[in-house]
Amino acid sequence: MRRILHCDANNFYASVECMLDPTLKDKFVAVSGNPDKRHGIILAKNQKAKECGIKTGEVIWEAKRKCPELVLVPPQFDKYVHYSDMIFDIYCQYTDRVEPFGIDECWLDVSSSMRLFGSAERIADELRQRIKDEIGITISVGVSFNKVFAKLGSDMKKPDATTVIDEDNYKTKVWPLDVADMLMIGRHTTQKLKAIGINTIGDLAGANPKILVDKFGINGQKMYDNANGINDEEVRLYYDKHIPKSIGNSTTLPKDLTQRAEAKAVIMALCEMVAIRLRRHNFVAGGMHLGIRYKDLSYIGKQIKLPLKINSASSLCDYAMQIYDSFRIAMPIRLLSVSTFDLSLGSESVQLSMLDDIQKSDKLARLDKSFDEIRKKYGYDAMKSASLMEYPFITDGLVDSDFIPFKK
Repeated sequence: MRRILHCDANNFYASVECMLDPTLKDKFVAVSGNPDKRHGIILAKNQKAKECGIKTGEVIWEAKRKCPELVLVPPQFDKYVHYSDMIFDIYCQYTDRVEPFGIDECWLDVSSSMRLFGSAERIADELRQRIKDEIGITISVGVSFNKVFAKLGSDMKKPDATTVIDEDNYKTKVWPLDVADMLMIGRHTTQKLKAIGINTIGDLAGANPKILVDKFGINGQKMYDNANGINDEEVRLYYDKHIPKSIGNSTTLPKDLTQRAEAKAVIMALCEMVAIRLRRHNFVAGGMHLGIRYKDLSYIGKQIKLPLKINSASSLCDYAMQIYDSFRIAMPIRLLSVSTFDLSLGSESVQLSMLDDIQKSDKLARLDKSFDEIRKKYGYDAMKSASLMEYPFITDGLVDSDFIPFKK
């Protein structure tokens, strides 16, 4: 009998903050960006703030209007990663099939673990209790016979709850739910489904699959199958190396930029953060994208394929500036973003250009490794390139907490 769990840490960032600072426990708490740097949005909220109507992604002034007593705390992503690793270590004590779905949630296949630990529901309850006792936060767990319904289960009852969706009850538990609740059905797909009268998951399950395929292609068949509980996708082994499609960072600037040199300083900082993450997972990138949001919030972006696969910050910055120089900059810049794509493992063979200076590449690799070791021990600010130090009013404090949170 196949049994899948989906474990979701409740209000993870805010829960970690309340755990680290017990004085926050009974207050309305939200983790937010720095309003002085124009990162003025809510990144996470605790249960009390959630019950007040606070939503992730809304601007701070709007959240404060809903809840004047709201306590704002800055994000500490290094702490979130630390406690996420501790939680995942507990999961891995029950099965080696643990597939992360972000830093705070994952699937577990416990089909082969039940002889040792008991039923899937018992394992779910034991995990909830252990994480509460050993870590100090709560999780919600969905138990089902496939990944899609397990995810639905963990969302159905929060916080600190186990929800079982099995072969006997899924029609009564799942089918009445809004079609938007199902995994991989986003806002635009929801609008298209509702336009043809499909409002609930039950409506989707009873729809004509040919019509769905005609309208949505292969995803139409997948949605139909998922709604009917037909999904045999396996849970990946935890230590399988999953290569993401892209790795990137972006930041809203504390002041609008008008000079190329200022933009380059920020782009260099972004490239350093991206390069650190690439090397942390032994990835190299074969493509680069640069995005610019202007003062009026209009956006331009462009991507290029790189002649070599790289993970060096200085090389990434050089290519990003090539893109920057190809733009006709129209007005002051409010936001810059850098992302890399076409990723592969650094151990894979990469064809070198005949023009490459191999000694220079080796020297850069050794330098990057030294930077990584020093920053791992003393923090990002322990070392900065000279180009960043020239513009401290832009780059001071430009660390992980200023960037979009990354997936596990």
